[in-house]
Amino acid sequence: MKIVIAGDGEVGLHLAEMLAGEYHNITIVDPHQELLKMVESQMDLMTITGDSTSIDVLTRANVKRADLLISVLHEEQINIVTCILGKKLGAKRTIARINNVEYLTQKNIEFFHDLGIDELVCPERIAALEVVKLLKLSAATEIFDFSGGRLSLFLIRLDEKATVLNKTLNQIASENPDLKFRAVAIHRGGDTIIPKGDDKFLINDLAYVISKPDGVEELMAMSGKEKVDVYDVMIAGGGRIGRKTARELENSLNVKIIEVNKERCFQLNDTLKNTLVINGDARNVSLLKDEDIMGMDAFIAVTDNTETNIFTCLMAKKLGVKKVIPLVENVNYIDISQNIGIEAIINKKLITASHIVRFTMDAEVTSIKCLSGINAEVLEFVAKPKSYVTKHPIYEIKIPHGSIIGGITRGEESYIAVGNFRIKENDQVVVFALPDAIHRVEKLFS
Repeated sequence: MKIVIAGDGEVGLHLAEMLAGEYHNITIVDPHQELLKMVESQMDLMTITGDSTSIDVLTRANVKRADLLISVLHEEQINIVTCILGKKLGAKRTIARINNVEYLTQKNIEFFHDLGIDELVCPERIAALEVVKLLKLSAATEIFDFSGGRLSLFLIRLDEKATVLNKTLNQIASENPDLKFRAVAIHRGGDTIIPKGDDKFLINDLAYVISKPDGVEELMAMSGKEKVDVYDVMIAGGGRIGRKTARELENSLNVKIIEVNKERCFQLNDTLKNTLVINGDARNVSLLKDEDIMGMDAFIAVTDNTETNIFTCLMAKKLGVKKVIPLVENVNYIDISQNIGIEAIINKKLITASHIVRFTMDAEVTSIKCLSGINAEVLEFVAKPKSYVTKHPIYEIKIPHGSIIGGITRGEESYIAVGNFRIKENDQVVVFALPDAIHRVEKLFS
């Protein structure tokens, strides 16, 4: 596939890096010449320095032959204009990153589609909804739903309370024959393991588990996690994610938001109806104590500075807050954050990539989750008629090394993958895959 990416920083580069390894022909347009020189030295792709709203620049990027044009600059107006121009110049499909949630109503989506924009992505809104989900099931480190919640992916750190420690998967299965969940990966000491029957769970393992809705309670019990009811929440940072998160939470929880910029505080006050807005610096321990940080059930740090978010979450945890969630924009900090006790994080680059990458695949993919802290993805494929996966029971399917089938949704029903299960056409199949395996897994469903 020929893909043109318009960006102005890390999101565009992260997408380019992901897609360049998938046998795509990538051209990246960015206004920063020095950044592009560095990219060219590290990746096999074409770079063009310039403004993506310039017809001349888009023409040089050969957008008329592009199968996909992705515009992910910080300014949504530039993304909208880029995609409109790109579609008029011949791009087959266009995706624009936006900030304004108002654009996501069905009426406005149709309006933008008529203008030539096929998909709208709002990372801040997706991030806010991810925070809300993590607060609802506070024992999990990461959550992602497939098929409307009929199957879910959970990331759980195993501590000394977990009842599965030092047990093999075969042993756990024999002790619990009716399990409604399945471990699809274990992250341990920097390595990712696709577990087999004789693999054991060890303390501090990060376990990736696919579960049916009625298996969540048992999953949490076996992993030794206690449910934390969240009523009082403090948010550091009143930017787009902070504002959207507060808006999602303020009608059901007690929410305080701390913002250092006074003018933005006035804007928040006008926008949020049931949120207490405090003008101050969240790094100030005295301020946090004055605002009853020790009485909070959850602390969310979504300022523009990753280091501030990590630091304030560590402070909040030390002061007794049970659930902390920082926005960690530097991918290199994710593993470090998890190793120093901050388990749940959000990252806009991964969120954006999760939404966009599925449009680059030959097989039909309804959802993708680009995982935090490890270089892997969980994908939901639709099994095409006469595709390879429909011809054999799971135990006879030659699943590529570095991948595993976790669960299947068929209509309103969901199933955990077991050896004798037979996938049928139009089933939606959740697969965990390391990067080297994704292209080969895709062929199974085409």
